[in-house]
Amino acid sequence: MKESSCASCPFQDSDRICRSKDQAHARYPEGCPTVCRSETIEKSKAAYNSDPAVRQFALNAARQEGSCYLPGPNPRGPSPQAFKPRVQETAEFCLRMGYRKIGLAFCGAVHHEGATLQKILTAYGLDVVSVMCKNGGIPKEHLGITEEEKNCPGRYEVMCNPIGQAMILNEAGTEFNLVLGLCVGHDSLFMKYSDALCTVVAAKDRVLGHNPMSALWADNYKRYLLKGGK
Repeated sequence: MKESSCASCPFQDSDRICRSKDQAHARYPEGCPTVCRSETIEKSKAAYNSDPAVRQFALNAARQEGSCYLPGPNPRGPSPQAFKPRVQETAEFCLRMGYRKIGLAFCGAVHHEGATLQKILTAYGLDVVSVMCKNGGIPKEHLGITEEEKNCPGRYEVMCNPIGQAMILNEAGTEFNLVLGLCVGHDSLFMKYSDALCTVVAAKDRVLGHNPMSALWADNYKRYLLKGGK
């Protein structure tokens, strides 16, 4: 059986079997998971009802999604008109879930943005525990980084400690953790060790102003990356 490749589906959104109400005339490519992985889809459907906490989380996530669009037709196109930025959506979702103690794991490179986010969350009535990536002041040599591998060889450099971020927030008893600007891989370790569920407010992108999607939009970046970065 061919593996799922939804990202390369050749059909228009309205014609796809995963989106169309008219299943008899809907279209799908070889390996389409909606058709070829029906047993797995049924298992996923059952999972939403197997745990009340999971069901409530998914229900509130769907409700939050719906609240992010203006009622009525969008004069700019066929899709509904969105009007809430992700920061607002995140704060509202925390309240919708009844969370009060929120963890914020952020990168030191976005310390200013982290401080602003903490103030905004506090304004929404949330109690924020924030931990920066460099907590503990552990030198990079602890991981086996050589002098030549440092950002600036010859300089004392502290490693990022996402496991420490997660453990500190676990000890604080945070109910939901937000990730702000953590590096690739560091964010993975943070989420692995976090007891609470997490969401990403912004992903690290040193070149594109922490907007990785820009590399998928800009033709010059796409041409470069589609050649394997050569």
